[in-house]
Amino acid sequence: MQKTVRSFAAALLAASALTTAVAATTGQAAAQTVLRLDEVAVGELDPGKATDYADSILMFNVYDTLVLPKQGEVGYAPHLAESWETEGNDFIFKLRQDVKFQSGNPLTAEDVVFSFDRMKELGQGLSFVFTKVEGAEAVDEHTVRFRLSEPYSPFIASLVRLPIVDKKLVMENLGEGEGEMKDWGQAFLSSHSAGSGAYKVVSHNPQEETVMEKNPDYFLGVPDKAPDQVRLRYSLEATTVRTLISQGEHDISSQWLPPEVLKSLAADGAQFLTETGGGAFYIKMNTAKPPLDDVNCRRALSAAYDYATGIRMVAITDEIAQGSPSTGAIPVGMYGANPASEVMQRDMEAAKKYLAECKHDPSEFTLEISWIGEVPIEERFALLMQANFAELGIKSEIRKVPWALFTEQVTKPENTPNISQIFVNAVTGDPDTLMYPMYHSSAAGTWQSPEYLKDEKVDALLEKGRTVMSDEEREATYSELNDRLMEIAPTIYAYDRQSVFAASNRVKVPALSDPSKSFGMDGMGFTFRLMEMTGE
Repeated sequence: MQKTVRSFAAALLAASALTTAVAATTGQAAAQTVLRLDEVAVGELDPGKATDYADSILMFNVYDTLVLPKQGEVGYAPHLAESWETEGNDFIFKLRQDVKFQSGNPLTAEDVVFSFDRMKELGQGLSFVFTKVEGAEAVDEHTVRFRLSEPYSPFIASLVRLPIVDKKLVMENLGEGEGEMKDWGQAFLSSHSAGSGAYKVVSHNPQEETVMEKNPDYFLGVPDKAPDQVRLRYSLEATTVRTLISQGEHDISSQWLPPEVLKSLAADGAQFLTETGGGAFYIKMNTAKPPLDDVNCRRALSAAYDYATGIRMVAITDEIAQGSPSTGAIPVGMYGANPASEVMQRDMEAAKKYLAECKHDPSEFTLEISWIGEVPIEERFALLMQANFAELGIKSEIRKVPWALFTEQVTKPENTPNISQIFVNAVTGDPDTLMYPMYHSSAAGTWQSPEYLKDEKVDALLEKGRTVMSDEEREATYSELNDRLMEIAPTIYAYDRQSVFAASNRVKVPALSDPSKSFGMDGMGFTFRLMEMTGE
Protein backbone atom coordinates (compact mmCIF):
# COMPACT_ATOMS: atom_id res chain seq x y z
CA MET A 1 0.00 0.00 0.00
CA GLN A 2 2.74 2.48 0.93
CA LYS A 3 4.55 1.75 -2.30
CA THR A 4 1.32 2.36 -4.21
CA VAL A 5 0.72 5.63 -2.39
CA ARG A 6 4.26 6.81 -3.09
CA SER A 7 3.77 5.99 -6.75
CA PHE A 8 0.50 7.95 -6.73
CA ALA A 9 2.23 10.95 -5.16
CA ALA A 10 5.16 10.74 -7.54
CA ALA A 11 2.91 10.43 -10.56
CA LEU A 12 0.78 13.33 -9.40
CA LEU A 13 3.78 15.56 -8.79
CA ALA A 14 5.15 14.64 -12.19
CA ALA A 15 1.80 15.42 -13.81
CA SER A 16 1.66 18.77 -12.03
CA ALA A 17 5.19 19.64 -13.17
CA LEU A 18 4.35 18.68 -16.74
CA THR A 19 1.17 20.77 -16.70
CA THR A 20 3.06 23.78 -15.39
CA ALA A 21 5.73 23.41 -18.07
CA VAL A 22 3.14 23.18 -20.83
CA ALA A 23 1.30 26.22 -19.50
CA ALA A 24 4.54 28.21 -19.47
CA THR A 25 5.50 27.30 -23.00
CA THR A 26 2.06 27.85 -24.54
CA GLY A 27 1.22 31.04 -22.69
CA GLN A 28 -1.81 29.61 -20.92
CA ALA A 29 -3.12 31.81 -18.10
CA ALA A 30 -3.59 28.96 -15.63
CA ALA A 31 -2.52 25.36 -15.17
CA GLN A 32 -4.98 22.51 -15.34
CA THR A 33 -6.88 22.10 -12.08
CA VAL A 34 -6.86 18.62 -10.57
CA LEU A 35 -9.30 17.28 -7.96
CA ARG A 36 -8.01 14.30 -5.96
CA LEU A 37 -10.27 12.16 -3.78
CA ASP A 38 -10.48 8.58 -2.57
CA GLU A 39 -12.98 5.80 -1.95
CA VAL A 40 -13.06 2.11 -1.10
CA ALA A 41 -12.28 -0.27 -3.97
CA VAL A 42 -13.53 -1.76 -6.21
CA GLY A 43 -14.54 1.05 -8.57
CA GLU A 44 -17.07 -0.60 -10.92
CA LEU A 45 -17.16 1.38 -14.17
CA ASP A 46 -19.89 -0.65 -15.89
CA PRO A 47 -23.05 1.37 -15.07
CA GLY A 48 -25.22 -1.72 -15.32
CA LYS A 49 -23.37 -3.22 -12.36
CA ALA A 50 -22.93 -0.15 -10.15
CA THR A 51 -24.10 -0.58 -6.56
CA ASP A 52 -21.84 1.00 -3.94
CA TYR A 53 -20.43 4.47 -3.26
CA ALA A 54 -17.40 4.46 -5.55
CA ASP A 55 -19.54 3.03 -8.37
CA SER A 56 -22.09 5.79 -7.83
CA ILE A 57 -19.50 8.55 -8.05
CA LEU A 58 -18.32 7.15 -11.38
CA MET A 59 -21.83 6.64 -12.71
CA PHE A 60 -23.15 10.10 -11.81
CA ASN A 61 -20.24 11.82 -13.55
CA VAL A 62 -19.62 9.66 -16.60
CA TYR A 63 -23.26 8.89 -17.42
CA ASP A 64 -26.57 10.74 -17.36
CA THR A 65 -30.08 9.65 -16.39
CA LEU A 66 -33.57 10.67 -17.48
CA VAL A 67 -34.25 12.48 -14.19
CA LEU A 68 -32.25 13.84 -11.26
CA PRO A 69 -33.22 14.48 -7.62
CA LYS A 70 -34.13 18.11 -7.03
CA GLN A 71 -31.56 20.01 -5.03
CA GLY A 72 -32.70 21.11 -1.59
CA GLU A 73 -36.21 19.68 -1.90
CA VAL A 74 -38.10 16.46 -2.44
CA GLY A 75 -38.99 15.16 -5.87
CA TYR A 76 -37.27 14.74 -9.22
CA ALA A 77 -36.47 17.09 -12.11
CA PRO A 78 -36.06 16.37 -15.85
CA HIS A 79 -32.52 15.76 -17.08
CA LEU A 80 -32.08 13.75 -20.29
CA ALA A 81 -35.87 13.70 -20.42
CA GLU A 82 -37.44 17.12 -20.91
CA SER A 83 -40.88 15.94 -19.73
CA TRP A 84 -42.98 12.88 -18.97
CA GLU A 85 -46.60 11.79 -18.58
CA THR A 86 -48.51 8.67 -17.57
CA GLU A 87 -51.09 6.52 -19.36
CA GLY A 88 -52.48 3.98 -16.92
CA ASN A 89 -49.43 2.12 -15.66
CA ASP A 90 -47.25 3.38 -18.53
CA PHE A 91 -44.77 6.27 -18.39
CA ILE A 92 -43.94 8.19 -21.58
CA PHE A 93 -40.80 10.35 -21.72
CA LYS A 94 -39.86 13.05 -24.23
CA LEU A 95 -36.08 13.27 -24.63
CA ARG A 96 -33.94 16.34 -25.11
CA GLN A 97 -32.68 16.67 -28.68
CA ASP A 98 -29.39 18.46 -27.90
CA VAL A 99 -27.56 15.62 -26.16
CA LYS A 100 -24.57 13.81 -27.61
CA PHE A 101 -22.59 10.96 -26.13
CA GLN A 102 -18.87 11.42 -25.59
CA SER A 103 -18.34 9.46 -28.82
CA GLY A 104 -20.26 12.12 -30.75
CA ASN A 105 -23.26 9.87 -31.33
CA PRO A 106 -26.61 11.61 -30.68
CA LEU A 107 -28.86 10.43 -27.85
CA THR A 108 -32.00 8.67 -29.11
CA ALA A 109 -34.85 6.66 -27.67
CA GLU A 110 -33.09 3.49 -28.84
CA ASP A 111 -30.24 4.23 -26.43
CA VAL A 112 -32.69 4.42 -23.52
CA VAL A 113 -34.36 1.15 -24.52
CA PHE A 114 -30.99 -0.54 -24.96
CA SER A 115 -29.81 0.68 -21.54
CA PHE A 116 -32.93 -0.69 -19.88
CA ASP A 117 -32.78 -4.03 -21.73
CA ARG A 118 -29.10 -4.39 -20.90
CA MET A 119 -29.61 -3.79 -17.18
CA LYS A 120 -32.51 -6.26 -17.05
CA GLU A 121 -30.60 -8.90 -19.01
CA LEU A 122 -27.48 -8.61 -16.85
CA GLY A 123 -29.58 -8.79 -13.70
CA GLN A 124 -26.82 -7.17 -11.68
CA GLY A 125 -26.27 -3.84 -9.99
CA LEU A 126 -29.55 -2.22 -9.04
CA SER A 127 -31.64 -3.99 -11.66
CA PHE A 128 -34.03 -5.12 -8.92
CA VAL A 129 -35.56 -1.62 -8.80
CA PHE A 130 -37.07 -2.29 -12.24
CA THR A 131 -38.84 -5.57 -11.47
CA LYS A 132 -42.25 -3.98 -12.09
CA VAL A 133 -41.24 -2.74 -15.54
CA GLU A 134 -42.30 -5.17 -18.25
CA GLY A 135 -40.40 -3.43 -21.01
CA ALA A 136 -39.41 -0.26 -22.80
CA GLU A 137 -40.01 0.78 -26.39
CA ALA A 138 -38.99 3.62 -28.66
CA VAL A 139 -42.20 5.35 -29.78
CA ASP A 140 -40.16 7.59 -32.08
CA GLU A 141 -36.60 8.90 -32.17
CA HIS A 142 -37.08 11.05 -29.08
CA THR A 143 -39.96 9.37 -27.21
CA VAL A 144 -39.70 6.36 -24.89
CA ARG A 145 -42.50 4.36 -23.30
CA PHE A 146 -41.99 2.21 -20.17
CA ARG A 147 -44.65 -0.44 -19.64
CA LEU A 148 -45.26 -1.31 -15.98
CA SER A 149 -47.04 -4.46 -14.84
CA GLU A 150 -48.87 -2.63 -12.05
CA PRO A 151 -48.81 0.68 -10.19
CA TYR A 152 -45.26 1.23 -8.91
CA SER A 153 -44.77 4.25 -6.69
CA PRO A 154 -40.92 4.36 -6.71
CA PHE A 155 -40.59 4.25 -10.53
CA ILE A 156 -39.55 7.86 -11.19
CA ALA A 157 -37.09 7.66 -8.28
CA SER A 158 -35.71 4.44 -9.76
CA LEU A 159 -34.70 6.20 -12.96
CA VAL A 160 -31.79 7.91 -11.22
CA ARG A 161 -30.27 4.42 -11.32
CA LEU A 162 -30.78 3.84 -15.04
CA PRO A 163 -27.67 5.39 -16.63
CA ILE A 164 -28.08 5.75 -20.38
CA VAL A 165 -25.35 4.13 -22.47
CA ASP A 166 -24.33 4.72 -26.08
CA LYS A 167 -25.90 1.76 -27.92
CA LYS A 168 -23.95 2.26 -31.15
CA LEU A 169 -20.59 2.38 -29.36
CA VAL A 170 -21.36 -0.68 -27.23
CA MET A 171 -22.57 -2.67 -30.25
CA GLU A 172 -19.27 -1.91 -31.95
CA ASN A 173 -17.43 -3.37 -28.97
CA LEU A 174 -19.29 -6.55 -28.03
CA GLY A 175 -17.11 -9.22 -26.45
CA GLU A 176 -17.38 -12.98 -26.48
CA GLY A 177 -20.72 -14.46 -25.49
CA GLU A 178 -23.78 -16.29 -26.72
CA GLY A 179 -26.60 -14.88 -28.79
CA GLU A 180 -26.95 -11.68 -30.79
CA MET A 181 -25.82 -9.43 -27.92
CA LYS A 182 -22.89 -11.66 -26.92
CA ASP A 183 -21.58 -10.20 -23.63
CA TRP A 184 -23.69 -6.99 -23.87
CA GLY A 185 -20.42 -5.07 -23.89
CA GLN A 186 -19.42 -6.08 -20.38
CA ALA A 187 -15.73 -6.49 -21.17
CA PHE A 188 -15.63 -3.13 -22.95
CA LEU A 189 -17.59 -1.20 -20.32
CA SER A 190 -15.50 -2.58 -17.47
CA SER A 191 -12.61 -0.41 -18.67
CA HIS A 192 -14.16 2.14 -21.07
CA SER A 193 -17.05 4.57 -20.81
CA ALA A 194 -20.00 4.98 -23.16
CA GLY A 195 -21.83 7.84 -21.53
CA SER A 196 -22.89 11.41 -22.18
CA GLY A 197 -21.71 12.68 -18.80
CA ALA A 198 -19.77 15.82 -17.89
CA TYR A 199 -16.54 13.82 -17.39
CA LYS A 200 -14.73 11.37 -19.64
CA VAL A 201 -12.68 8.40 -18.42
CA VAL A 202 -9.01 8.74 -19.32
CA SER A 203 -7.82 5.61 -17.51
CA HIS A 204 -9.35 3.11 -15.11
CA ASN A 205 -7.82 0.64 -12.67
CA PRO A 206 -10.63 -0.57 -10.37
CA GLN A 207 -8.19 -1.36 -7.55
CA GLU A 208 -6.04 1.76 -7.74
CA GLU A 209 -7.31 4.84 -9.55
CA THR A 210 -9.73 6.21 -12.14
CA VAL A 211 -8.71 9.37 -14.00
CA MET A 212 -11.41 11.56 -15.59
CA GLU A 213 -11.37 14.83 -17.53
CA LYS A 214 -13.99 17.40 -18.51
CA ASN A 215 -16.23 16.63 -21.46
CA PRO A 216 -16.08 19.88 -23.49
CA ASP A 217 -19.23 18.93 -25.42
CA TYR A 218 -21.47 18.28 -22.39
CA PHE A 219 -24.99 19.39 -23.22
CA LEU A 220 -25.33 21.54 -20.07
CA GLY A 221 -21.81 22.83 -20.23
CA VAL A 222 -19.16 22.41 -17.55
CA PRO A 223 -18.24 25.59 -15.63
CA ASP A 224 -14.67 26.85 -15.93
CA LYS A 225 -14.20 26.59 -12.16
CA ALA A 226 -15.09 22.88 -12.13
CA PRO A 227 -12.00 20.61 -11.95
CA ASP A 228 -10.34 19.99 -15.30
CA GLN A 229 -9.19 16.55 -14.18
CA VAL A 230 -10.37 14.23 -11.40
CA ARG A 231 -8.30 11.43 -9.88
CA LEU A 232 -10.44 9.00 -7.86
CA ARG A 233 -8.10 6.80 -5.83
CA TYR A 234 -9.10 3.56 -4.14
CA SER A 235 -8.38 2.10 -0.69
CA LEU A 236 -5.88 4.61 0.65
CA GLU A 237 -5.11 4.09 4.32
CA ALA A 238 -6.33 6.70 6.80
CA THR A 239 -2.81 7.78 7.75
CA THR A 240 -1.92 8.20 4.10
CA VAL A 241 -4.99 10.35 3.42
CA ARG A 242 -4.19 12.53 6.42
CA THR A 243 -0.63 13.06 5.23
CA LEU A 244 -1.62 13.78 1.62
CA ILE A 245 -4.30 16.33 2.58
CA SER A 246 -1.94 18.03 5.05
CA GLN A 247 0.70 18.27 2.32
CA GLY A 248 -1.74 19.66 -0.25
CA GLU A 249 -1.62 16.50 -2.38
CA HIS A 250 -5.21 15.33 -1.80
CA ASP A 251 -8.52 17.21 -1.74
CA ILE A 252 -11.42 15.13 -0.40
CA SER A 253 -11.22 12.09 1.87
CA SER A 254 -13.59 9.17 1.81
CA GLN A 255 -16.31 8.98 4.46
CA TRP A 256 -14.52 6.11 6.21
CA LEU A 257 -11.85 8.01 8.15
CA PRO A 258 -11.83 7.44 11.94
CA PRO A 259 -13.16 10.41 13.96
CA GLU A 260 -9.76 11.29 15.44
CA VAL A 261 -8.23 11.54 11.95
CA LEU A 262 -11.04 13.87 10.89
CA LYS A 263 -10.47 15.94 14.05
CA SER A 264 -6.75 16.23 13.36
CA LEU A 265 -7.37 17.29 9.76
CA ALA A 266 -9.79 19.95 10.94
CA ALA A 267 -7.15 21.18 13.37
CA ASP A 268 -4.78 21.48 10.40
CA GLY A 269 -7.28 23.69 8.58
CA ALA A 270 -9.30 21.17 6.57
CA GLN A 271 -13.01 21.78 6.06
CA PHE A 272 -15.83 19.29 6.72
CA LEU A 273 -18.28 18.25 4.02
CA THR A 274 -21.41 16.29 4.96
CA GLU A 275 -24.00 14.19 3.17
CA THR A 276 -27.22 12.68 4.50
CA GLY A 277 -28.55 10.18 2.04
CA GLY A 278 -31.20 8.14 3.82
CA GLY A 279 -28.97 5.39 5.13
CA ALA A 280 -27.75 3.82 8.33
CA PHE A 281 -25.09 1.67 9.95
CA TYR A 282 -26.50 -1.85 10.18
CA ILE A 283 -25.04 -4.72 12.19
CA LYS A 284 -26.23 -7.77 10.27
CA MET A 285 -26.93 -11.15 11.88
CA ASN A 286 -26.81 -14.34 9.81
CA THR A 287 -30.22 -15.92 10.41
CA ALA A 288 -29.39 -18.99 8.32
CA LYS A 289 -27.03 -20.72 10.73
CA PRO A 290 -26.83 -21.25 14.51
CA PRO A 291 -26.99 -19.58 16.90
CA LEU A 292 -28.58 -16.58 15.19
CA ASP A 293 -31.20 -18.69 13.47
CA ASP A 294 -33.06 -18.31 16.78
CA VAL A 295 -35.00 -15.04 17.07
CA ASN A 296 -34.51 -14.84 20.83
CA CYS A 297 -30.75 -15.04 20.48
CA ARG A 298 -30.92 -12.17 17.98
CA ARG A 299 -33.16 -10.17 20.30
CA ALA A 300 -30.70 -10.74 23.13
CA LEU A 301 -27.82 -9.31 21.12
CA SER A 302 -29.94 -6.35 19.98
CA ALA A 303 -30.88 -5.52 23.55
CA ALA A 304 -27.30 -5.97 24.84
CA TYR A 305 -25.73 -3.64 22.28
CA ASP A 306 -24.63 -0.28 23.75
CA TYR A 307 -26.23 2.22 21.34
CA ALA A 308 -25.23 5.34 23.29
CA THR A 309 -21.55 4.43 23.32
CA GLY A 310 -21.72 3.70 19.61
CA ILE A 311 -22.92 7.23 18.91
CA ARG A 312 -20.14 8.73 21.02
CA MET A 313 -17.64 6.70 19.00
CA VAL A 314 -18.60 8.52 15.78
CA ALA A 315 -18.70 12.04 17.22
CA ILE A 316 -16.13 14.34 15.61
CA THR A 317 -16.92 17.63 17.28
CA ASP A 318 -19.77 18.88 19.45
CA GLU A 319 -21.56 19.91 16.27
CA ILE A 320 -20.65 17.21 13.74
CA ALA A 321 -20.88 13.43 13.98
CA GLN A 322 -20.93 10.55 11.56
CA GLY A 323 -24.29 9.40 12.86
CA SER A 324 -27.41 10.16 14.90
CA PRO A 325 -29.36 7.85 17.25
CA SER A 326 -31.36 5.14 15.52
CA THR A 327 -35.05 4.72 16.22
CA GLY A 328 -35.45 1.45 14.32
CA ALA A 329 -34.94 -0.25 11.00
CA ILE A 330 -35.89 2.80 8.91
CA PRO A 331 -33.87 6.02 9.28
CA VAL A 332 -35.56 9.09 10.70
CA GLY A 333 -37.12 11.23 8.00
CA MET A 334 -38.21 8.39 5.72
CA TYR A 335 -41.61 6.74 5.33
CA GLY A 336 -42.31 4.45 8.29
CA ALA A 337 -39.59 5.71 10.63
CA ASN A 338 -40.24 6.08 14.33
CA PRO A 339 -39.94 9.62 15.75
CA ALA A 340 -36.47 10.96 16.52
CA SER A 341 -37.36 10.94 20.23
CA GLU A 342 -37.79 7.15 20.33
CA VAL A 343 -34.11 6.24 20.24
CA MET A 344 -32.77 2.71 20.59
CA GLN A 345 -31.39 2.00 24.06
CA ARG A 346 -29.48 -0.79 25.75
CA ASP A 347 -31.53 -3.06 28.06
CA MET A 348 -29.48 -5.79 29.71
CA GLU A 349 -32.41 -7.18 31.71
CA ALA A 350 -34.35 -7.75 28.50
CA ALA A 351 -31.22 -9.21 26.87
CA LYS A 352 -30.88 -11.80 29.64
CA LYS A 353 -34.53 -12.78 29.37
CA TYR A 354 -34.31 -13.25 25.62
CA LEU A 355 -31.13 -15.29 25.92
CA ALA A 356 -32.81 -17.58 28.46
CA GLU A 357 -35.44 -18.37 25.82
CA CYS A 358 -32.89 -19.09 23.09
CA LYS A 359 -32.62 -22.76 22.12
CA HIS A 360 -28.83 -22.50 21.89
CA ASP A 361 -26.57 -22.62 24.95
CA PRO A 362 -24.22 -19.58 24.83
CA SER A 363 -21.43 -21.63 26.40
CA GLU A 364 -21.41 -23.89 23.34
CA PHE A 365 -20.84 -21.37 20.58
CA THR A 366 -18.44 -18.58 19.57
CA LEU A 367 -19.72 -15.78 17.36
CA GLU A 368 -17.66 -14.60 14.42
CA ILE A 369 -17.78 -10.79 14.30
CA SER A 370 -16.38 -9.42 11.06
CA TRP A 371 -15.34 -5.91 10.08
CA ILE A 372 -14.44 -4.51 6.68
CA GLY A 373 -10.70 -3.94 6.48
CA GLU A 374 -11.03 -0.73 4.45
CA VAL A 375 -13.36 0.82 7.08
CA PRO A 376 -11.26 1.16 10.27
CA ILE A 377 -14.10 2.46 12.47
CA GLU A 378 -15.77 -0.94 12.19
CA GLU A 379 -13.00 -2.56 14.23
CA ARG A 380 -14.02 -0.42 17.18
CA PHE A 381 -17.63 -1.47 16.84
CA ALA A 382 -16.50 -5.08 16.71
CA LEU A 383 -14.66 -4.56 20.00
CA LEU A 384 -17.70 -2.83 21.49
CA MET A 385 -19.92 -5.75 20.53
CA GLN A 386 -17.42 -8.27 21.86
CA ALA A 387 -17.48 -6.52 25.24
CA ASN A 388 -21.27 -6.12 25.24
CA PHE A 389 -21.92 -9.76 24.36
CA ALA A 390 -19.37 -11.00 26.89
CA GLU A 391 -21.60 -9.53 29.60
CA LEU A 392 -24.19 -12.11 28.52
CA GLY A 393 -21.62 -14.91 28.65
CA ILE A 394 -21.33 -15.05 24.84
CA LYS A 395 -17.86 -15.61 23.40
CA SER A 396 -16.81 -14.05 20.11
CA GLU A 397 -13.91 -13.80 17.69
CA ILE A 398 -13.17 -10.67 15.66
CA ARG A 399 -12.02 -11.02 12.06
CA LYS A 400 -10.84 -8.37 9.63
CA VAL A 401 -12.18 -9.06 6.14
CA PRO A 402 -11.26 -7.13 2.96
CA TRP A 403 -14.30 -5.81 1.11
CA ALA A 404 -13.70 -7.94 -1.97
CA LEU A 405 -13.49 -11.10 0.15
CA PHE A 406 -16.57 -10.15 2.16
CA THR A 407 -18.72 -9.75 -0.95
CA GLU A 408 -17.57 -13.20 -2.05
CA GLN A 409 -18.16 -14.84 1.36
CA VAL A 410 -21.75 -13.67 1.70
CA THR A 411 -22.84 -15.45 -1.46
CA LYS A 412 -23.20 -18.62 0.64
CA PRO A 413 -24.85 -18.66 4.07
CA GLU A 414 -22.39 -21.17 5.49
CA ASN A 415 -19.48 -18.84 4.64
CA THR A 416 -21.18 -15.69 5.88
CA PRO A 417 -19.99 -14.46 9.31
CA ASN A 418 -22.43 -14.58 12.21
CA ILE A 419 -22.20 -10.80 12.40
CA SER A 420 -21.32 -8.33 9.65
CA GLN A 421 -21.15 -4.54 9.66
CA ILE A 422 -22.53 -2.63 6.69
CA PHE A 423 -23.41 0.94 5.76
CA VAL A 424 -26.50 0.83 3.53
CA ASN A 425 -28.29 3.69 1.79
CA ALA A 426 -31.49 4.41 -0.10
CA VAL A 427 -29.83 4.39 -3.49
CA THR A 428 -32.68 6.26 -5.22
CA GLY A 429 -33.68 8.35 -2.22
CA ASP A 430 -36.78 6.18 -1.73
CA PRO A 431 -37.18 3.72 1.19
CA ASP A 432 -37.90 0.92 -1.26
CA THR A 433 -34.27 0.88 -2.36
CA LEU A 434 -33.08 0.83 1.23
CA MET A 435 -35.33 -1.91 2.59
CA TYR A 436 -35.98 -4.19 -0.38
CA PRO A 437 -32.34 -5.13 -1.18
CA MET A 438 -31.69 -5.80 2.50
CA TYR A 439 -34.72 -7.75 3.62
CA HIS A 440 -36.63 -9.27 0.71
CA SER A 441 -35.90 -12.99 0.58
CA SER A 442 -34.89 -12.72 -3.09
CA ALA A 443 -31.96 -10.46 -2.11
CA ALA A 444 -30.31 -12.97 0.24
CA GLY A 445 -26.62 -13.54 -0.38
CA THR A 446 -25.70 -10.03 -1.48
CA TRP A 447 -23.46 -7.62 0.44
CA GLN A 448 -26.58 -5.75 1.54
CA SER A 449 -28.37 -8.87 2.69
CA PRO A 450 -26.02 -11.19 4.61
CA GLU A 451 -28.87 -11.95 7.05
CA TYR A 452 -30.41 -14.48 4.65
CA LEU A 453 -33.77 -13.42 6.05
CA LYS A 454 -36.84 -15.35 4.91
CA ASP A 455 -40.01 -13.87 6.36
CA GLU A 456 -43.32 -13.95 4.47
CA LYS A 457 -44.71 -10.88 6.22
CA VAL A 458 -41.61 -8.83 5.47
CA ASP A 459 -41.73 -9.88 1.81
CA ALA A 460 -45.42 -8.98 1.58
CA LEU A 461 -44.92 -5.54 3.12
CA LEU A 462 -41.95 -4.77 0.89
CA GLU A 463 -44.01 -5.68 -2.16
CA LYS A 464 -46.96 -3.62 -0.91
CA GLY A 465 -44.69 -0.61 -0.41
CA ARG A 466 -43.99 -0.70 -4.15
CA THR A 467 -47.65 -0.62 -5.19
CA VAL A 468 -49.50 1.75 -2.86
CA MET A 469 -49.44 5.24 -4.32
CA SER A 470 -50.51 7.73 -1.67
CA ASP A 471 -48.18 9.18 0.94
CA GLU A 472 -50.50 8.00 3.71
CA GLU A 473 -50.54 4.40 2.45
CA ARG A 474 -46.79 4.32 2.04
CA GLU A 475 -46.28 5.70 5.54
CA ALA A 476 -48.56 3.04 7.03
CA THR A 477 -46.96 0.22 5.04
CA TYR A 478 -43.39 1.09 5.94
CA SER A 479 -44.34 1.71 9.56
CA GLU A 480 -45.71 -1.82 9.73
CA LEU A 481 -42.53 -3.11 8.07
CA ASN A 482 -40.45 -1.25 10.62
CA ASP A 483 -42.40 -2.87 13.46
CA ARG A 484 -42.03 -6.34 11.95
CA LEU A 485 -38.27 -5.99 11.51
CA MET A 486 -37.91 -4.79 15.08
CA GLU A 487 -39.90 -7.83 16.20
CA ILE A 488 -37.84 -10.48 14.39
CA ALA A 489 -34.50 -8.64 14.86
CA PRO A 490 -32.36 -9.75 11.89
CA THR A 491 -30.20 -6.67 12.44
CA ILE A 492 -28.89 -4.40 15.17
CA TYR A 493 -29.88 -0.89 14.09
CA ALA A 494 -26.79 0.94 15.32
CA TYR A 495 -27.30 4.51 14.08
CA ASP A 496 -28.62 6.64 11.24
CA ARG A 497 -25.71 7.67 9.10
CA GLN A 498 -24.33 11.03 8.11
CA SER A 499 -21.29 10.92 5.86
CA VAL A 500 -18.50 13.30 6.85
CA PHE A 501 -15.61 14.08 4.53
CA ALA A 502 -12.46 16.08 5.23
CA ALA A 503 -11.50 18.39 2.39
CA SER A 504 -8.78 20.84 1.49
CA ASN A 505 -9.66 24.47 0.96
CA ARG A 506 -8.79 24.13 -2.72
CA VAL A 507 -12.33 22.92 -3.44
CA LYS A 508 -15.85 24.20 -2.82
CA VAL A 509 -18.72 21.68 -2.86
CA PRO A 510 -22.10 23.40 -2.39
CA ALA A 511 -23.99 20.10 -2.66
CA LEU A 512 -22.07 18.84 0.41
CA SER A 513 -22.04 22.05 2.43
CA ASP A 514 -25.26 23.94 1.68
CA PRO A 515 -28.55 22.16 2.60
CA SER A 516 -30.37 24.15 -0.09
CA LYS A 517 -28.09 22.53 -2.70
CA SER A 518 -28.15 18.98 -1.30
CA PHE A 519 -29.45 16.15 -3.51
CA GLY A 520 -30.46 14.03 -0.50
CA MET A 521 -28.99 10.94 -2.13
CA ASP A 522 -25.67 9.26 -1.48
CA GLY A 523 -22.93 9.92 -3.98
CA MET A 524 -24.70 12.58 -6.02
CA GLY A 525 -23.11 15.33 -3.96
CA PHE A 526 -19.91 14.33 -5.78
CA THR A 527 -21.17 15.71 -9.07
CA PHE A 528 -17.89 17.20 -10.21
CA ARG A 529 -19.37 19.76 -12.61
CA LEU A 530 -20.99 21.47 -9.61
CA MET A 531 -17.72 21.79 -7.69
CA GLU A 532 -15.31 24.70 -7.80
CA MET A 533 -11.52 24.62 -7.59
CA THR A 534 -10.40 27.74 -5.72
CA GLY A 535 -6.69 27.58 -6.45
CA GLU A 536 -5.79 28.10 -2.78
